[in-house]
Amino acid sequence: MDTSDVRLQRSSHDALVKLGQNLVAGGYRFITPTPLTHQRVNAREGNQLASSLRDVFGWSRPFPETLLPAHELNELLAAGIVAAHARGFISRVRWSSLGDLSLAHSAFPTTDEDSVFFGPDTYRFAQSIRDQLSRTFTPIKRAVDIGCGSGAGALVIASAQPHAQVFAVDINPKALHFAQVNAEVAGIDNVECLESDILRGVDGEFDLIVANPPYMKDARQRAYRHGGDALGADLSVRILRESLQRLAVGGALVLYTGVAMVDGADPFLAAVANDIAGPAWAWTYREIDPDVFGEELLEDGYQDVERIAAVELVVRRV
Repeated sequence: MDTSDVRLQRSSHDALVKLGQNLVAGGYRFITPTPLTHQRVNAREGNQLASSLRDVFGWSRPFPETLLPAHELNELLAAGIVAAHARGFISRVRWSSLGDLSLAHSAFPTTDEDSVFFGPDTYRFAQSIRDQLSRTFTPIKRAVDIGCGSGAGALVIASAQPHAQVFAVDINPKALHFAQVNAEVAGIDNVECLESDILRGVDGEFDLIVANPPYMKDARQRAYRHGGDALGADLSVRILRESLQRLAVGGALVLYTGVAMVDGADPFLAAVANDIAGPAWAWTYREIDPDVFGEELLEDGYQDVERIAAVELVVRRV
């Protein structure tokens, strides 16, 4: 990377941190819905052009130049956070609220190969982590969020366990960029963002491993959506198998994922049953939501799928 690229990256980072801090200071809040709900709300009459910061940075609507002070708009344009649009300008970044956290991620729609997704799955994932933390009575010294995306999982852990060493790892540099920005906006300093294919870029054992991997079978194989073959389950199976080897005694894996149910059967649980059998492991498994992203059943490859369920698998090393 040459010096001009480094300067541009630093400029974008600083501008995004400043934007996030200003939004938080101004009381900004936005709960991000599913892509289908987002599309339907934006299609309503009167919602084609932004009239507030929530419209700009939450609903990803184009906005007129008069909506932002000229110097702020110019800073965001220079940093590549805002771009010109046929109806004025549009943000390339969206900000979502997760409890007290405000998290930057990719704007709607997430069509780019390296998009960083945030949505209802993120809220369910965060709740799974909080539930696990409430059941954990020993201090967590080391934790890792695999495929961290916006860093939501890592930041939930780090804020609850300020003395823990928490890693946010991902293969997507844009995700790591967002995760680092979000940590700075939140004032959380015990998160380290690292490029890693699952756990290959970090050493040692962990007291807590969490993951919310993509679980769709995506024809374009976009990293933020595509979970591999077996109807999108391959990546989740791989994460489980590699994570089990890195759990400290008493440590736990919290895996939130989705499963394409076929003919009443759960192929993901069947695939990992032998891995978590035996006296070394204690585990629980539940469907958090029996039917998510039903629109995906219209896509190629889902002809035999009855439903896609959001599931939570918690495995503890005894």
